[in-house]
Amino acid sequence: MGMIDQVKQAMQMRKEAKKVQAEIDQISYTHTNGGISVTVKGDFTVTQFKLTEDALAEVKAGKTDRFETMLKTVFNAAISNVKQQTQQAMQQMMKDGNLTFGK
Repeated sequence: MGMIDQVKQAMQMRKEAKKVQAEIDQISYTHTNGGISVTVKGDFTVTQFKLTEDALAEVKAGKTDRFETMLKTVFNAAISNVKQQTQQAMQQMMKDGNLTFGK
């Protein structure tokens, strides 16, 4: 493979990576439980976090362990769902032939 072909391949890979990133940026999931709501994007950043008075009542009542468990559960569920969606999107793009790395 010549130098020009390698440059073309690198440019194509960069284009495909941007396409993948754009697809991942569209993924978002919100999980709510026990008055706690968390939204996570496809890049695993938290974009929203809300607590209701019911959730805060756990803390006020001295039940911090229960509140912490609920927090972990909601965050982990949101992250897990986004991870699954991201993997499915990548698999679908590869299946559809939208990823052409090395071609």
